[in-house]
Amino acid sequence: MTIPTLTKERAPAVAQAAAAERDAIQANLLELDGSFGKRLLEGTALTGQTKRRWDLTSATLATLWQVYEAYSAVIDQAEEAVRGHLGPRELAWITTLLTGSSIQLAAGPAPLAGRDLADSGRENLTVVEAVTRMRRSFSQITEVVSAAEQVWNEMTSRLDAVGGELGRVTPLAASLADAALNGNLSAAQGKLSRLRETLNTDPLSLWLGGADPTTGPVDTSGADRLTERIAEVTKAAAAARAAYEDATAAWQRTAAKITAAALPAPPAGFTDLSARIADLDALLAAGRWTRLSSELDQLERDLAGLTTSLRDTERAVAGVLGRRDELRGLLGAYQAKAARLGAAEDPGLTERYDRARELLWTAPCDLAAAADAVTSYQHAVLALGG
Repeated sequence: MTIPTLTKERAPAVAQAAAAERDAIQANLLELDGSFGKRLLEGTALTGQTKRRWDLTSATLATLWQVYEAYSAVIDQAEEAVRGHLGPRELAWITTLLTGSSIQLAAGPAPLAGRDLADSGRENLTVVEAVTRMRRSFSQITEVVSAAEQVWNEMTSRLDAVGGELGRVTPLAASLADAALNGNLSAAQGKLSRLRETLNTDPLSLWLGGADPTTGPVDTSGADRLTERIAEVTKAAAAARAAYEDATAAWQRTAAKITAAALPAPPAGFTDLSARIADLDALLAAGRWTRLSSELDQLERDLAGLTTSLRDTERAVAGVLGRRDELRGLLGAYQAKAARLGAAEDPGLTERYDRARELLWTAPCDLAAAADAVTSYQHAVLALGG
């Protein structure tokens, strides 16, 4: 098909339009070359799926720049030509540049098995063919670059959030002294580190998208880690409930042996946290990360306060029983001292001893009265010894 030669009036407009298109292509290529995704892939020691895809993509990018340089040189020639004398010869030359196979590429010879006998290793393209080829290559490259950038952006923020959450929950786990809980948190930290390594070296392994990087999903394992954290908070709640039950049982056992007046207040009723934990699952499913983080923080504080209170109660109850046992030991020691002084049969001492012993071995024990009785017996024995 013979293409009509451009007229003197038409040639400058066509050359100007071709130059404008070339400038737009150049701007997009420069933006691609400076994009975060491209720099991320180009400047990292990649592994796995990402390395395989980037090796192919970087070769495509190099070819794209080669085509662009040859194409841009032809457009420059056309621009230069229309600024000079536009005679028949010049118009024919401009027409050839802008519509003919004027773009020469040193493509290299095809593999010998499929090579044509006349293959020179060079390829000639028209401006339209070059633009079509560059557009196709650009689309393939931006798919990979945009996918890597989207994975990085989404995963980095989520992993940082999860790392922060794990950092805040670890002290709580330590305060609960739960070996299983601390072990699970250590495992989560290790998994988080491995995921960061994957993000840095093989981000496309986390990409679940199709051809369109703007709509495909990312494997947001950070959400999975956050789910794990919720499970650990659930465990912490179970541990707090167990602490409540232990403290209550200890208080009840001690109340059977010691009068209530000497005991600390019984453990307050355990607040059932199951409804609040179920709300956490709902927030996670809805992707409400800020609210979820806030709820976890509050739940951690509540659990920590509750566990501390219950432990204090257990220690106080144990202290009351220890005080009774201490008085029993003191009474026995002064009975032995009275015997060494030859006063074992002294009626006054015997009466004081019997009074103290009855109080200490009666359930429930009036600890205050027993302490007074032991002190009375102690003073009487000391008086005998001068």
